[in-house]
Amino acid sequence: MSDDENVLEMDSGPDSDPEAETELEMTEELVYAQEFLPTYQVIEEGEAVAPVVKVEFNGLTDSLFFNDGKRRIDFVLVYEDEDKKDFEKRHTFQRRKRRREYFEASLVKMGMELEAAASVVDEKVLFVKVHMPWDVLCTYAEVLHIKLPIQPNDLTSKSSPFNWFTKHFYPSQDLIKEEVDYFTAPFAKDRLEYFYIKDQDQFFTPAMRSRMAYYILSRAPYEVRRHVKKFGISKLLDGGVYKAAYPLHDCRFNVKSMDEDCPNERYLLYKEWAHPKSFYKMQPLDLIRNYYGEKIGIYFAWLGFYTGMLAFAAVVGLGCFIYGYKTQDTSTWSKEVCDPRIGGSIVMCPQCDRECTYWRLNSTCESSKKLCIFDNFGTLVFAVFMSIWVTLFLEFWKRYQAELEYEWDTVEFLEQEEQPRPEYEAKCVHERINPITKAKEMVPFTSCGKCIRLSFGIGTVLFWILLIVASVVGVIVYRLAVFFAFSAKLRQDLKELEPFREYVTPQMATSVTASIISFVIIMFLNYVYERVAIWITDFELPRTKTEYENSLTLKMFLFQFVNYYSSCFYIAFFKGKVVGFPGQPVYWLGKYRNEECDPGGCLIELTTQLTVIMGGKAIWNNIQEVLLPWMKNMIFRYCSSSGRSEKPIPRWEQDYQLQPVGKLGLFYEYLEMVIQFGFVTLFVASFPLAPLLALINNLFEIRVDAWKTTTQFRRVVPEKAQDIGAWQPILQGVAILAVVTNAMIIAFTSDMIPRLVYYWSFSVSDGEGNGMHTMAGYINNTLSIFDIEDFSEKSRPLNMPYWFHNGTTCRYRDFRHPPGHPKQYEFSVYYWHVIAAKLAFIIVVEHIVYLTKFVLAYVIPDVPVTVKEQIKREKYLTQVILHEASLHLVTKHMKPVADKILKHAAGQDETETDLDLDLDLHL
Repeated sequence: MSDDENVLEMDSGPDSDPEAETELEMTEELVYAQEFLPTYQVIEEGEAVAPVVKVEFNGLTDSLFFNDGKRRIDFVLVYEDEDKKDFEKRHTFQRRKRRREYFEASLVKMGMELEAAASVVDEKVLFVKVHMPWDVLCTYAEVLHIKLPIQPNDLTSKSSPFNWFTKHFYPSQDLIKEEVDYFTAPFAKDRLEYFYIKDQDQFFTPAMRSRMAYYILSRAPYEVRRHVKKFGISKLLDGGVYKAAYPLHDCRFNVKSMDEDCPNERYLLYKEWAHPKSFYKMQPLDLIRNYYGEKIGIYFAWLGFYTGMLAFAAVVGLGCFIYGYKTQDTSTWSKEVCDPRIGGSIVMCPQCDRECTYWRLNSTCESSKKLCIFDNFGTLVFAVFMSIWVTLFLEFWKRYQAELEYEWDTVEFLEQEEQPRPEYEAKCVHERINPITKAKEMVPFTSCGKCIRLSFGIGTVLFWILLIVASVVGVIVYRLAVFFAFSAKLRQDLKELEPFREYVTPQMATSVTASIISFVIIMFLNYVYERVAIWITDFELPRTKTEYENSLTLKMFLFQFVNYYSSCFYIAFFKGKVVGFPGQPVYWLGKYRNEECDPGGCLIELTTQLTVIMGGKAIWNNIQEVLLPWMKNMIFRYCSSSGRSEKPIPRWEQDYQLQPVGKLGLFYEYLEMVIQFGFVTLFVASFPLAPLLALINNLFEIRVDAWKTTTQFRRVVPEKAQDIGAWQPILQGVAILAVVTNAMIIAFTSDMIPRLVYYWSFSVSDGEGNGMHTMAGYINNTLSIFDIEDFSEKSRPLNMPYWFHNGTTCRYRDFRHPPGHPKQYEFSVYYWHVIAAKLAFIIVVEHIVYLTKFVLAYVIPDVPVTVKEQIKREKYLTQVILHEASLHLVTKHMKPVADKILKHAAGQDETETDLDLDLDLHL
């Protein structure tokens, strides 16, 4: 058939265009199973299908309707006209044209109405507008179990006693009206009269219409060959048949629509939510949900709730930081380190082989003061507080989430509404018996095949986790090698920069450079693994969209957990723990001497690592989220000449110039926040300012996400979501792990337990005769003595400071017997006291905190009482309506039968009466 004909005959044989076949068959085609499409009709082979009617743009730039002004646009498809390509390349695109026309014909067969319009900027680009008539909307609302109003809610809601204050932080009620609350029920066509329908055109919201339209678009076939149906808009987008597919924004974000009937919800969202001037206002969650769907709404609800709870943690953390800052100059151990008579007289052993030399303890005076800011008793209190805070956060979020589930009609979403993914439906070739219904159903693979796919996925994830561990080992080797170089040359290189010598120690320089390298490695591995995780999840073929996202979430978080936190775990729990002593150090790989902590411990290095990763991650993400979409949109407008065009541009073309929404949608937003949640909870004992930094970042994050979603991206396809999905158990797991990590940081990373042991068991009298304990002498007590004659040739320093030529011993951080002792260089009784105290501290703190968490989780109900009452009331009304509808249907169907029976009975009575009369007359 020629290209100039107005109809397309369906291909009955193989296509002879190998170039186009190669171009479009890059991925495996799927076999479509015809299910969940009540309006589906087969296009027979050889059947002629008419192309979509093309119309001219009517000049109404704000119109959301077809040219007739009556049919609403529910979705838009964009493609380039193949007939306007270069002649020598035109044959390459004919296969795309055939697929597109077949796809559009399938949509028309399923009851949808289409209208095409050419671009006013680029004549090659065409826009296909999709409309769903009332009957089709009713059909698929029933298929998707969409809940719709049955009557206004007659239960009064309790107002908060703080409304007089909080009302100043809510969006303007003059602009965003409060919604009327309704009881709802799953839609059914045969019970239409029971639903609360004020206006048939407004009964289904634009978000519902777009969701139903996308449901059909994702399942409509575009090619049939040898009884194999190839289907779905996603495949056509990947193959280049269409350039874009999206629902329409209702207006421009900064200008109201000229259409009086337009609700201008996008404009309201920008003005009252996304605009920087509205940073102090609460989020209009109901409007967000109505415009973008429940999935977007639940994300912003969770982010706002998390940010609000962070405010309490930030205040307490800031208080602990101020306490540490004020007491840094008064702490006894810091004074001893900085005292020339104590710290200045203590000579420390070299921290690396040969190139390192002896050094005085008071050279770490400044870092010791900084350590006191974070390593104090306030930190212990704050770590316990955060363990309780995270429990309260999760429990109160469950309650708030239950309220949203009811208000947004997602209480029974997973059980009733969620349909299988089209990719899953297409692979259903094996038959099995459903264990619940005992009916036959089709599945994509056998139990053995599913096990093989899952095993392959688990193996791949473990391989990548081991790859991260290998990169961490590489960073550790770097730290060991660079510390050796910094120890030998850094002091000499900074001789002229006298003010910096006190701050730039070999330990600090090594820690900062290693943190930066870790950050670079983290970002690179993230980029690669994201694609691997998506490929593995596609291979596993989860049944529903929720199962797909949960599977991908778990894979990504396991990887990100190791990727982001591995370096922090190394510093907190491994660095400086197995170093031996100067005469017999421990070596990595038989070559690199294990690095040691500062005399005050590794806590300050852990704080540095957290600051670099949290700060670098926040800056990088904000650059990505703000600058990249804005720059891409600017470049696209410039290249397409739309920015310089003076012609009126229709609504659908204005949206086409925006950035497309990623396939994973909110996944990266959740991931970013959950990783931050881990930093805030897992290592908060070393960095009390982490909640404050997270709070500041999140205040920007909410508005940045709102700004880019409202102004820089096309409107997303609305999706249902009952909760935050797999992120909820992940948050609970992080909260449980946080108790252990913080207890171990205080016990093994900070110097708090050794100080307590010294204070209560080994300290000397304060000299005033009252027998009180004191911390005086703590520094001298925690440093063991080493005879420099016991150095091995491999470790003996090459150079010796001028002030140490007559020295015979040096000190090192450990609890060992001195030289000359019968058990020289073996652990002393002080060491075993400290180890016992650390283990006892971990066990006691864990049990107390876990018990408190358990009690709080038990006492705080997951669902508020008022919500339970409303759910019961709604179920009761739904049952009443169903009962009345059933009675009505029975009456409707039985009335003709009853009338017939009554008529027949009446006829028999009349006949009997006539017979009796005849008999009487005869007698």
